[in-house]
Amino acid sequence: MPIAFRRRTDPPLTLVASVPDRGLPTLEAQRLRLRWLTTDDLPDLARLILDHGDSRSWNRGAASDHGDATIFLESVQRGVEIGQQFQWGIALREEDRVIGTVSLYGIDHLQGRADIGFALIRDQWGKRYAREAVAVLLDHAFGALQLRRIEADVDPRSSAALSTLDHLGFRREGYLRQRWRIGSELQDSVLMGLLASDWHGRKG
Repeated sequence: MPIAFRRRTDPPLTLVASVPDRGLPTLEAQRLRLRWLTTDDLPDLARLILDHGDSRSWNRGAASDHGDATIFLESVQRGVEIGQQFQWGIALREEDRVIGTVSLYGIDHLQGRADIGFALIRDQWGKRYAREAVAVLLDHAFGALQLRRIEADVDPRSSAALSTLDHLGFRREGYLRQRWRIGSELQDSVLMGLLASDWHGRKG
């Protein structure tokens, strides 16, 4: 699962408003730019949280206020600082407006593997932006980061996410019943995986 929110009682982190040099490169796609998230993106992050705050991506109840967006941004920046999660904002190239996020987390360089997660603001669904963002991130993961394997834990009811990963060559490798408790609901998981050799083979 992507990084969870910090609790409101946790010690505060210092938000970084500008783009730091911390190993999170900007990645360019045809219509999108994957980039560092800043305080300027808080309104768009609040919209994203409103659309997904009650999903397993955050493992919490529905959320929508500016404070939650700030907590989320702090967690994202902290994850990059400690090198355990790289989370990019998905921005439209022409507007540089954030419409979602995509992340590598649980990164294990010794084993050459990581998990992937992604989410889009609801009014941007159906435009294949997720497919484009994940593809450029896979190029980076299997190229510059030299990872061997990328995994995804997907809600079996999320047909759009499953379709995106199927299209990109992920294989469905397992089904775990009642893996997550989200609120009062027990949710299953589809486990998917993609090898670097599969990805490079698809690209010729």
